[in-house]
Amino acid sequence: MDRLFEQPSEVPSDQLPKQYAKRPELRADLGEKERVCEKHGPFKSAGLKILLGRGREIWTECPACVEERHAAERKAEAEQRAEFERRRLAGMLETAAIPKRFQGRGFDSFVADTDGKRHALKVAQDYAEGFGEHLRRGDGLIFAGLPGTGKSHLAGAILQSLLPEHVGLYVTCMGLIRSIRGTWRRESERTEADLLREFGDCPLLVIDEVGVQYGTDGEQTILFDIIDRRYRDTMPTILLTNQDKAGFKEFIGERSYDRLIETSRWVPFDWESYRPIARKVAA
Repeated sequence: MDRLFEQPSEVPSDQLPKQYAKRPELRADLGEKERVCEKHGPFKSAGLKILLGRGREIWTECPACVEERHAAERKAEAEQRAEFERRRLAGMLETAAIPKRFQGRGFDSFVADTDGKRHALKVAQDYAEGFGEHLRRGDGLIFAGLPGTGKSHLAGAILQSLLPEHVGLYVTCMGLIRSIRGTWRRESERTEADLLREFGDCPLLVIDEVGVQYGTDGEQTILFDIIDRRYRDTMPTILLTNQDKAGFKEFIGERSYDRLIETSRWVPFDWESYRPIARKVAA
Protein backbone atom coordinates (compact mmCIF):
# COMPACT_ATOMS: atom_id res chain seq x y z
CA MET A 1 0.00 0.00 0.00
CA ASP A 2 2.90 2.40 0.77
CA ARG A 3 3.81 2.52 -2.94
CA LEU A 4 0.64 4.46 -3.62
CA PHE A 5 2.03 7.41 -1.71
CA GLU A 6 5.61 7.46 -2.90
CA GLN A 7 5.40 9.71 -6.01
CA PRO A 8 4.23 13.35 -6.15
CA SER A 9 1.02 13.87 -8.13
CA GLU A 10 -0.97 16.74 -9.56
CA VAL A 11 -4.58 17.68 -8.95
CA PRO A 12 -6.66 20.62 -10.15
CA SER A 13 -6.26 23.66 -7.96
CA ASP A 14 -9.82 23.35 -6.67
CA GLN A 15 -9.56 19.66 -5.88
CA LEU A 16 -6.97 19.26 -3.12
CA PRO A 17 -8.12 16.22 -1.07
CA LYS A 18 -10.95 17.47 1.13
CA GLN A 19 -11.05 14.29 3.17
CA TYR A 20 -8.00 15.54 5.05
CA ALA A 21 -9.47 18.94 5.90
CA LYS A 22 -10.76 17.70 9.28
CA ARG A 23 -7.72 15.51 9.97
CA PRO A 24 -4.78 17.93 10.24
CA GLU A 25 -2.63 15.17 11.72
CA LEU A 26 -2.79 13.36 8.34
CA ARG A 27 -1.44 16.23 6.26
CA ALA A 28 1.24 18.83 6.06
CA ASP A 29 0.82 22.00 4.02
CA LEU A 30 3.81 22.57 1.76
CA GLY A 31 2.90 26.15 0.86
CA GLU A 32 3.33 27.41 -2.68
CA LYS A 33 6.08 27.18 -5.22
CA GLU A 34 6.68 28.58 -8.67
CA ARG A 35 6.23 26.07 -11.46
CA VAL A 36 6.23 26.33 -15.23
CA CYS A 37 3.55 25.01 -17.58
CA GLU A 38 4.85 24.08 -21.02
CA LYS A 39 1.78 25.65 -22.57
CA HIS A 40 0.95 28.61 -20.33
CA GLY A 41 4.19 29.47 -18.61
CA PRO A 42 4.84 30.20 -14.90
CA PHE A 43 2.16 29.63 -12.27
CA LYS A 44 1.95 29.17 -8.52
CA SER A 45 1.24 25.67 -7.28
CA ALA A 46 -0.04 24.81 -3.81
CA GLY A 47 1.25 21.66 -2.17
CA LEU A 48 0.06 19.14 0.37
CA LYS A 49 1.82 16.14 1.85
CA ILE A 50 -0.20 13.14 2.97
CA LEU A 51 1.30 11.74 6.15
CA LEU A 52 0.44 8.10 5.55
CA GLY A 53 2.96 5.38 4.84
CA ARG A 54 5.98 6.96 3.17
CA GLY A 55 3.90 10.05 2.38
CA ARG A 56 2.79 11.54 -0.90
CA GLU A 57 3.08 15.07 -2.18
CA ILE A 58 0.18 16.56 -4.07
CA TRP A 59 0.61 19.79 -6.06
CA THR A 60 -2.03 21.75 -7.89
CA GLU A 61 -1.62 21.87 -11.64
CA CYS A 62 -1.66 24.85 -13.99
CA PRO A 63 -4.96 26.74 -13.44
CA ALA A 64 -5.13 27.73 -17.13
CA CYS A 65 -4.92 24.05 -18.11
CA VAL A 66 -7.64 23.25 -15.59
CA GLU A 67 -9.89 25.96 -16.99
CA GLU A 68 -9.30 24.78 -20.56
CA ARG A 69 -10.24 21.25 -19.56
CA HIS A 70 -13.35 22.45 -17.75
CA ALA A 71 -14.31 24.58 -20.76
CA ALA A 72 -13.93 21.57 -23.06
CA GLU A 73 -16.06 19.48 -20.69
CA ARG A 74 -18.73 22.22 -20.57
CA LYS A 75 -18.70 22.45 -24.36
CA ALA A 76 -19.05 18.67 -24.71
CA GLU A 77 -21.92 18.65 -22.19
CA ALA A 78 -23.62 21.54 -24.01
CA GLU A 79 -23.28 19.71 -27.33
CA GLN A 80 -24.74 16.57 -25.77
CA ARG A 81 -27.66 18.54 -24.35
CA ALA A 82 -28.23 20.26 -27.70
CA GLU A 83 -28.21 16.92 -29.52
CA PHE A 84 -30.59 15.47 -26.95
CA GLU A 85 -32.95 18.45 -27.36
CA ARG A 86 -32.69 18.21 -31.16
CA ARG A 87 -33.67 14.54 -31.07
CA ARG A 88 -36.40 15.24 -28.53
CA LEU A 89 -37.82 18.02 -30.72
CA ALA A 90 -37.61 15.80 -33.79
CA GLY A 91 -39.52 13.13 -31.90
CA MET A 92 -42.18 15.62 -30.88
CA LEU A 93 -42.49 16.92 -34.44
CA GLU A 94 -42.89 13.35 -35.63
CA THR A 95 -45.51 12.70 -32.96
CA ALA A 96 -47.33 15.89 -33.93
CA ALA A 97 -47.14 14.79 -37.60
CA ILE A 98 -46.43 18.35 -38.77
CA PRO A 99 -45.62 18.17 -42.51
CA LYS A 100 -41.90 18.59 -43.21
CA ARG A 101 -42.62 21.57 -45.44
CA PHE A 102 -43.88 23.48 -42.43
CA GLN A 103 -41.42 22.24 -39.81
CA GLY A 104 -39.27 25.14 -38.67
CA ARG A 105 -41.65 27.74 -40.05
CA GLY A 106 -42.74 30.08 -37.32
CA PHE A 107 -44.67 33.30 -36.98
CA ASP A 108 -41.60 35.35 -37.95
CA SER A 109 -41.40 33.76 -41.39
CA PHE A 110 -45.04 34.45 -42.26
CA VAL A 111 -45.18 37.26 -44.83
CA ALA A 112 -47.76 39.66 -43.39
CA ASP A 113 -47.79 42.44 -45.99
CA THR A 114 -51.51 43.31 -45.89
CA ASP A 115 -53.97 44.18 -43.16
CA GLY A 116 -55.74 40.84 -43.60
CA LYS A 117 -52.52 38.87 -43.24
CA ARG A 118 -51.45 40.91 -40.24
CA HIS A 119 -54.83 40.20 -38.65
CA ALA A 120 -54.52 36.44 -39.26
CA LEU A 121 -50.97 36.45 -37.89
CA LYS A 122 -52.00 38.29 -34.73
CA VAL A 123 -54.91 35.89 -34.16
CA ALA A 124 -52.53 32.93 -34.46
CA GLN A 125 -49.92 34.50 -32.17
CA ASP A 126 -52.50 35.48 -29.56
CA TYR A 127 -53.97 32.00 -29.68
CA ALA A 128 -50.58 30.40 -29.06
CA GLU A 129 -49.69 32.82 -26.25
CA GLY A 130 -53.01 32.24 -24.51
CA PHE A 131 -53.20 28.53 -25.19
CA GLY A 132 -53.41 27.60 -21.52
CA GLU A 133 -56.77 29.37 -21.27
CA HIS A 134 -57.92 28.02 -24.65
CA LEU A 135 -57.06 24.52 -23.48
CA ARG A 136 -59.11 25.04 -20.35
CA ARG A 137 -62.15 26.33 -22.27
CA GLY A 138 -61.81 24.31 -25.49
CA ASP A 139 -61.57 27.34 -27.77
CA GLY A 140 -60.64 26.65 -31.39
CA LEU A 141 -60.01 28.37 -34.71
CA ILE A 142 -61.22 27.94 -38.28
CA PHE A 143 -58.82 29.19 -40.94
CA ALA A 144 -60.76 29.67 -44.19
CA GLY A 145 -59.32 30.68 -47.55
CA LEU A 146 -57.91 29.61 -50.89
CA PRO A 147 -54.97 27.16 -51.10
CA GLY A 148 -51.58 28.77 -50.65
CA THR A 149 -52.74 31.62 -48.43
CA GLY A 150 -50.75 30.50 -45.35
CA LYS A 151 -53.33 28.57 -43.32
CA SER A 152 -51.09 25.52 -42.85
CA HIS A 153 -48.09 27.75 -42.15
CA LEU A 154 -49.80 29.49 -39.23
CA ALA A 155 -51.40 26.30 -37.91
CA GLY A 156 -47.99 24.59 -37.95
CA ALA A 157 -46.44 27.62 -36.26
CA ILE A 158 -48.99 27.39 -33.46
CA LEU A 159 -48.31 23.68 -32.95
CA GLN A 160 -44.53 24.20 -32.89
CA SER A 161 -44.74 27.19 -30.55
CA LEU A 162 -46.50 25.02 -27.97
CA LEU A 163 -43.68 22.46 -27.86
CA PRO A 164 -42.46 20.90 -25.64
CA GLU A 165 -45.20 21.67 -23.09
CA HIS A 166 -48.05 20.59 -25.37
CA VAL A 167 -47.63 18.08 -28.19
CA GLY A 168 -50.58 18.44 -30.55
CA LEU A 169 -51.43 16.56 -33.72
CA TYR A 170 -51.69 17.63 -37.37
CA VAL A 171 -53.80 15.54 -39.73
CA THR A 172 -55.65 16.03 -43.01
CA CYS A 173 -59.37 15.43 -42.97
CA MET A 174 -59.05 12.62 -45.52
CA GLY A 175 -56.17 11.11 -43.54
CA LEU A 176 -58.30 11.15 -40.41
CA ILE A 177 -61.23 9.49 -42.19
CA ARG A 178 -59.02 6.87 -43.84
CA SER A 179 -57.29 6.02 -40.57
CA ILE A 180 -60.65 5.43 -38.87
CA ARG A 181 -61.90 3.33 -41.77
CA GLY A 182 -58.63 1.38 -41.69
CA THR A 183 -59.45 0.09 -38.23
CA TRP A 184 -62.52 -1.65 -39.66
CA ARG A 185 -60.34 -4.17 -41.47
CA ARG A 186 -60.09 -7.52 -39.76
CA GLU A 187 -56.27 -7.46 -39.80
CA SER A 188 -56.04 -3.98 -38.27
CA GLU A 189 -53.84 -3.85 -35.16
CA ARG A 190 -55.67 -0.81 -33.81
CA THR A 191 -59.32 -0.39 -33.01
CA GLU A 192 -61.59 2.50 -33.87
CA ALA A 193 -61.78 3.28 -30.16
CA ASP A 194 -57.97 3.58 -30.03
CA LEU A 195 -57.91 6.20 -32.78
CA LEU A 196 -60.92 8.09 -31.47
CA ARG A 197 -59.11 8.30 -28.13
CA GLU A 198 -55.90 9.51 -29.81
CA PHE A 199 -57.69 12.17 -31.85
CA GLY A 200 -59.85 13.13 -28.91
CA ASP A 201 -57.23 13.40 -26.19
CA CYS A 202 -54.35 15.32 -27.83
CA PRO A 203 -54.06 18.89 -26.45
CA LEU A 204 -54.56 20.50 -29.86
CA LEU A 205 -55.86 18.81 -33.00
CA VAL A 206 -55.30 20.51 -36.37
CA ILE A 207 -57.47 19.14 -39.19
CA ASP A 208 -56.36 20.37 -42.63
CA GLU A 209 -58.13 20.24 -45.99
CA VAL A 210 -61.64 20.17 -44.55
CA GLY A 211 -64.03 20.24 -47.50
CA VAL A 212 -61.81 18.58 -50.10
CA GLN A 213 -63.68 15.30 -49.67
CA TYR A 214 -67.19 14.35 -50.82
CA GLY A 215 -68.93 15.17 -47.57
CA THR A 216 -70.87 11.91 -47.51
CA ASP A 217 -72.97 10.87 -44.54
CA GLY A 218 -70.27 8.37 -43.56
CA GLU A 219 -67.53 11.02 -43.64
CA GLN A 220 -69.68 13.46 -41.70
CA THR A 221 -70.35 10.82 -39.06
CA ILE A 222 -66.66 10.10 -38.56
CA LEU A 223 -65.81 13.80 -38.39
CA PHE A 224 -68.69 14.42 -35.99
CA ASP A 225 -67.43 11.67 -33.67
CA ILE A 226 -64.10 13.48 -33.36
CA ILE A 227 -65.51 17.00 -33.11
CA ASP A 228 -68.21 16.01 -30.65
CA ARG A 229 -65.77 14.16 -28.39
CA ARG A 230 -63.43 17.16 -28.28
CA TYR A 231 -66.39 19.51 -27.78
CA ARG A 232 -67.67 17.52 -24.80
CA ASP A 233 -64.18 17.28 -23.27
CA THR A 234 -63.45 20.99 -23.98
CA MET A 235 -60.41 20.16 -26.14
CA PRO A 236 -59.38 22.84 -28.67
CA THR A 237 -59.40 22.14 -32.41
CA ILE A 238 -58.13 24.11 -35.40
CA LEU A 239 -59.71 23.39 -38.78
CA LEU A 240 -58.36 24.57 -42.14
CA THR A 241 -60.72 24.82 -45.09
CA ASN A 242 -60.92 26.22 -48.62
CA GLN A 243 -64.70 26.61 -48.23
CA ASP A 244 -66.77 29.63 -47.33
CA LYS A 245 -69.12 29.31 -44.34
CA ALA A 246 -71.95 27.84 -46.40
CA GLY A 247 -69.74 25.24 -48.09
CA PHE A 248 -68.00 24.42 -44.82
CA LYS A 249 -71.33 23.83 -43.06
CA GLU A 250 -72.59 21.65 -45.92
CA PHE A 251 -69.49 19.49 -45.84
CA ILE A 252 -69.15 18.85 -42.10
CA GLY A 253 -72.85 18.70 -41.34
CA GLU A 254 -75.10 20.83 -39.19
CA ARG A 255 -74.35 19.06 -35.89
CA SER A 256 -70.58 19.55 -36.20
CA TYR A 257 -71.04 23.09 -37.50
CA ASP A 258 -73.16 24.10 -34.50
CA ARG A 259 -70.51 22.88 -32.06
CA LEU A 260 -67.66 24.58 -33.92
CA ILE A 261 -69.44 27.91 -34.28
CA GLU A 262 -70.01 27.90 -30.52
CA THR A 263 -66.36 27.30 -29.64
CA SER A 264 -64.28 28.44 -32.63
CA ARG A 265 -63.28 31.74 -34.18
CA TRP A 266 -63.64 32.06 -37.96
CA VAL A 267 -60.50 33.63 -39.48
CA PRO A 268 -60.70 34.59 -43.17
CA PHE A 269 -57.63 34.19 -45.41
CA ASP A 270 -59.19 36.18 -48.25
CA TRP A 271 -56.17 36.95 -50.42
CA GLU A 272 -54.45 35.40 -53.38
CA SER A 273 -52.17 32.38 -53.09
CA TYR A 274 -48.53 33.11 -52.21
CA ARG A 275 -47.26 30.07 -54.12
CA PRO A 276 -46.83 31.75 -57.54
CA ILE A 277 -44.77 34.47 -55.86
CA ALA A 278 -42.69 31.86 -54.04
CA ARG A 279 -41.98 30.07 -57.31
CA LYS A 280 -40.76 33.33 -58.90
CA VAL A 281 -38.51 34.04 -55.93
CA ALA A 282 -37.10 30.50 -56.07
CA ALA A 283 -36.45 30.83 -59.82
